[in-house]
This record gives sequence, structure tokens and C-alpha cells, in this order.
Amino acid sequence: MAERQTGKSLTTTSHGMPRWLRCPTAIMLGALRPLLVAVASLQLRGASGVLPYNNGFYYQDINNGNGNGEIFFNGVRLHVESPEPSVSATRGSSVTLPCHYHYEPELHTPRRTRIKWSWLPSHHVDGSASSPAASRETEVMVAMGNRHRSYGSFRGRVRLRRSSPGDMSLVINELHLNDTGRYRCEVIDGLEDESVTVELELRGVVFPYYSQKGRYHFNFAGAQQTCRDQDATLATFEQLFAAWEEGLDWCNAGWLADGTVQYPITAPREGCGGVDLEPGLRSYGQRHRLLHRYDAFCFSASVKGTVYFLIHPSKFNFTEAVQACVSDGGRIAKLGQVYAAWRLMGLDRCDAGWLADGSVRYPITKPRTNCGLEEPGVRSFGFPPHHQKFGVYCYR
Repeated sequence: MAERQTGKSLTTTSHGMPRWLRCPTAIMLGALRPLLVAVASLQLRGASGVLPYNNGFYYQDINNGNGNGEIFFNGVRLHVESPEPSVSATRGSSVTLPCHYHYEPELHTPRRTRIKWSWLPSHHVDGSASSPAASRETEVMVAMGNRHRSYGSFRGRVRLRRSSPGDMSLVINELHLNDTGRYRCEVIDGLEDESVTVELELRGVVFPYYSQKGRYHFNFAGAQQTCRDQDATLATFEQLFAAWEEGLDWCNAGWLADGTVQYPITAPREGCGGVDLEPGLRSYGQRHRLLHRYDAFCFSASVKGTVYFLIHPSKFNFTEAVQACVSDGGRIAKLGQVYAAWRLMGLDRCDAGWLADGSVRYPITKPRTNCGLEEPGVRSFGFPPHHQKFGVYCYR
């Protein structure tokens, strides 16, 4: 019968021998296990003591250091660069966002890398989006070897240029108005992950817009929609700032794409921030997007078609003007199209005409007598009653 000795607390067998003396092999193997693991580790590491990963990079595992599994890099380095941090283009055109990668020291064997292009829309770049989810980058394209996949509105419009080794520049076809923003080129090779960003801007024009009912009638969603109705988008801060630098002066506050309300002043005056303030963008900051109401600053880029004044022996009321453009093979022009044609294509016409929003305007690039003010611009007659007679601007 087994019995337990007091004092030493040794468990004995029926033969009166301690159990650990009857299993010497197991005990010796237990004692040798750390040594065997160390030998196996050395065999895997090789003479340099470094674990080779199959992607060609070398890392040093220091699990025995602080126990956190940290990994030190000890080999070639991946570099991702772009020679152009910002690119501008016109709507409807193709654009290339440059991105190149290379290794130091240079490698001469093929690499299996994964390329990822992602996008942060221009009105989220400053971090002022309404929610963290809204400011998260979205995928544009991923590629590995000869396989690639594009996403969302970019599906079928993007490809990698691949004009030389390491060239992963993104080509975007048929640029949309809302394609502007920050694009990230990310190159992934094993545990290595490097990236670079490129800003994309569209060449266009900013114009203020107010309701037929008068000024300050749009909440944020209403401002977004009214710009879309004019074949435009809400302007970004950067677009409004550039327009101010080019001379835009407007004393009514309007929504921008980031949810702020601002207005540009080049000639300080009373009622527009006061005469003591320097020229610049006057800002109300972030406003309540549902409750507060202001005008809108819209941005329009070039159009693929043609905006023209319809030559006709008679003038039209609004309903007749709409039908006249349809009969001519087009449709009545939107304000954003007229602004883009004026600014980017030199449209100049000293004849007032109906537009799709019910306003009457005309574009002047070369100021002259009887054609309004001394400065170029799109002159406005406001929103006259629809029964009045004017010409019409069509788009085809």
C-alpha cells in the first residue's frame, strides 16, 4: 500500500521507491527540452542567427528578450515615392497619378508585391467629416501580379500604368466631378508596407448660388442638391480659396463641402465683416447641417458637350425656351455648364438667355460697352416671371 511520508512530502510507490526515481527517462527529457528547442532554433536560424522569410527579407526574432514577439528588420528596404504630390486635370479626361517603388539595395529577382490604391474624397481630407466612418479611405483598386480588381464608381475606369519596373501609377479614365481628393498608393511586400499620397484636383470654376426665393434658403443637404441640379458639386475650402485668390468677391455666406459656412471678400467693406478686416475668407465655422440655412458655393468643371446661344428670329418664354433646345437636338443649359463654358472655353455672348433653373443670364469674357460691368463674369437678370421673353442657352 502506498504511504505518504511527512516532512519531505515525497510520493512513494508500493516498492517504497519515490516515483521520480522510477521514471528517469521522462525526467531527463523534460530537463533537456529547453536545450533541444534552442538547438532546433539555431538550426533554423543558421550561422547568422537570423530567420530567413520566403519573401527575401530578413528579420530577427527576439522572443527571449521581452517576450513580446518583437521583430527587427535587418535587410533590404522598400521605398515608395511620387514625383508629383498633386495633379490637376479636366473633367471627362484621363489622368495619371504617379507612384513608383524600388528597393535598397537593388534586387534583381522578381518580387511578389501587392498594390493597393485608396481614396479620401476632397471634402474629408481636412478631417472635418461628420463621422469617423465618413472620413475613412475607400478602396479604388488592388493588384497582385497580373490580377487586379477595381471598386465602386472606379470599376472599369482605372488601371496601373506599369511603364517600367516599379511603376504602379494609377490611370483614371473619364474623370468625374467628385473624383477629387487624396489618393494613397500602398505597396505591400511581406511584412513591409510603404505608401505615398497624391492629391487630385479638377480645373474648374466656383460660383455662388442662391434660391429663387432669395438668399439663405438652403440647409446643407439642400445646398448639395442644388449644386448637383446645376451640374456641379459643393465647392471645397481649397476651391473657394483658389477662387478668392483669383478675385472672387461675394458678401453672402454659403455652404462648403466640409459643412462650414464661409464667403470670400477681396474688397473689405461694411456689412461684409467690416473695413478693419483684411481681405480673405470670412468663416462662420461648422454650422448645424439641418437647421441652419445659407446660400451655396458650387464648383463646376469642364463639360464634354457644347454650350451655345440658340440663334432664333423670336424670343421665348421659359416653356418655349425648354422646347426650343429639345427641337434643336439638345437641352436647356444648366448654370454650372454655362460657368464652365465661360471660364474654361471662353464662351462670350452679350445676349440674355434662359437657363434650366429659371434664371436669365449671359457670359462675358471680354467686357465692353452695353454688356454689363467692367469685369468678366456671368451676368444675371435673376429669376424673372416665366412668361417674359428672352433668348435661351442650350447644351448639346
